[in-house]
Amino acid sequence: MACCDFPAVAEGGDGAFTVDSSRVTFGRGCLAEVGDRARALGLRRVALFSDAVVAGLRVFEKTHDSLVAAGLDVITYTDVHVEPTDVSFLDAARFAKESNPDGYVSLGGGSVIDTCKAANLYATYPADLHTYVNKPIGEGKPVPGPLKPHIACPTTAGTGSEVTGIAIFDLLSLKAKTGIAAHALRPTEALVDPDGTASLPPEVVAAAGLDVLSHALESYTARPYVLRPAPERPSLRPMSQGANPWSDVGCREALRLLGKYLERAVQDAADGEAREQMMWAATLAGIAFGNAGVHAPHGMAYAVAGLVRDFRPSGYPAEEPLVPHGMAVIVNAPSAFRFTAEASPERHLEGARLLGADTQGAGAKDAGEELAKQIIRIMRAVGMPNGLSGVGYTEADVAALTEGAHPQQRLLQNAPREMSKPVLAGLFQQAMRYW
Repeated sequence: MACCDFPAVAEGGDGAFTVDSSRVTFGRGCLAEVGDRARALGLRRVALFSDAVVAGLRVFEKTHDSLVAAGLDVITYTDVHVEPTDVSFLDAARFAKESNPDGYVSLGGGSVIDTCKAANLYATYPADLHTYVNKPIGEGKPVPGPLKPHIACPTTAGTGSEVTGIAIFDLLSLKAKTGIAAHALRPTEALVDPDGTASLPPEVVAAAGLDVLSHALESYTARPYVLRPAPERPSLRPMSQGANPWSDVGCREALRLLGKYLERAVQDAADGEAREQMMWAATLAGIAFGNAGVHAPHGMAYAVAGLVRDFRPSGYPAEEPLVPHGMAVIVNAPSAFRFTAEASPERHLEGARLLGADTQGAGAKDAGEELAKQIIRIMRAVGMPNGLSGVGYTEADVAALTEGAHPQQRLLQNAPREMSKPVLAGLFQQAMRYW
């Protein structure tokens, strides 16, 4: 038997799933609570992490003032690198070790929150960078114990990093993204204030929103938790457990909200309702994938972002080439879901329907195409590039992209179908152009 319409537990499989999340406070203006929240955690000296852009906004001043008003000693680190690297992680860790705060507040997008997680980890338990990095790229050693308190305050409706134990970065020597995944990295609290997204340009809203879309779709279509091998002991149950009844609830609601509000949020910065609903969708999808895990589109995205040559998207810093994370994910998504639909056609059709597609009369054999068509429609509506060719890749890059993606086994093994090198190569080829 298995819970809630899931298949029976496979032989040697895990018949249970675990639900984890940061404590979440959601609502307009809740960022003003950050000082009181930090003081309630017993903090006296706080490191406030952000990036150079956010540090120049009123939201940073508001956060800093709330911490000071609560009687806290505040030290700031605003050198976070957009799309962090191993070098920028280590620089942040040096700052954290030297300043020795009681705890942390991160204010920004996923880059800021992930950098703060890494700084907290390596300042608390110093080690070579590869020590905690996911296998097979790193050693994948467990975090030795708890970290210092961390209050995460997102300013984008996208990564969900405020509620997950995952920190992603570019490993420059490999020209590929990788990450650290550990329960200890999950922020203690998340203050999710939709007002923080008011100043975001439409290009950033679009890329971040499509990251949310793929979080929800990948978690919903991941290999079911009952098919994952049982851990040696319960404390070793992974965060990426596979699709499960708890995560399904958040995925479905996030997809419904995205189908209704994403295009509005991109097209009109003054549409407060749409921006707020996008923030809520990001929170729901973040908690969902934090317990289910993502799969192929994200695994492929790490190579797309890491091998970028000269693509510079509008709305982002222009100092260096960059494929924003949500964009790097979504250019792979139609190709990947066309392939994975065979494993769970009903879930792929449901995903298309929740995003607004008319799936009446569609059958199992149509599921992949129906979902891909709806994703492509949304991509075009919010100004995404036309597949991998739109961010500077050609078919000559397929081999390199495949080699960059294949080591992302933490993600690829969560896919409902096997992601071998030949499969990945085919998916990258099919992702070159969609219209």
